[in-house]
Amino acid sequence: MTEQLSSEPTRPGMRWYVLRVASNKEDQVCEALTRKIKIEGLESRVGRVLVPTLKEKKFKGGALKFIERKLYPGYVFVEMACEPDGSMNEQVWFTVKETTGVGDFIGANNKPKPMPDHEVGAMLSACEKPDESALAAVQFQKGDQVKITEGPFEGYEGEVDSMDERRGLVTVVVTVFGRATQLDVEYWQLERAAAEQVKE
Repeated sequence: MTEQLSSEPTRPGMRWYVLRVASNKEDQVCEALTRKIKIEGLESRVGRVLVPTLKEKKFKGGALKFIERKLYPGYVFVEMACEPDGSMNEQVWFTVKETTGVGDFIGANNKPKPMPDHEVGAMLSACEKPDESALAAVQFQKGDQVKITEGPFEGYEGEVDSMDERRGLVTVVVTVFGRATQLDVEYWQLERAAAEQVKE
């Protein structure tokens, strides 16, 4: 999929268009179109093909999971150059229409309607795919003073002892009943303690 380079500006001479596709076939259409465009040598007329998704974190089975949710189900976004009159190049049109799962471009009379610039900006921003390890990477360091914001130990403050980036857990040392106790806390259940925030 052409999700890399998704945030670069729209290529000169091209606009973004919205293609209706069969539900749950967005990724297959995106991959098939990208492949066919290269095979047909149509890169000068068709740029990126994107399926914007949002990465969400879920805690399941004792481990942090990341799932991708499609922001625009039933649509694929295509960067391409149309003819001066707004119609599609015949070869491009044939290549797109022959792809399984494809419906039609939003528009009329074989003239796809280009997306407004502000919608393009929002769509491309959505395509920024943060690295999963970066999402799970804890923004804390050993020795940081933190406060637990959720869970049975909500309100407790302690010191970061270690981090398990793969599972998204932080080991925090807190004082419980006068004794230092290690707790494994999900990183999103922590915030910097007030003293740490003042230092920053």
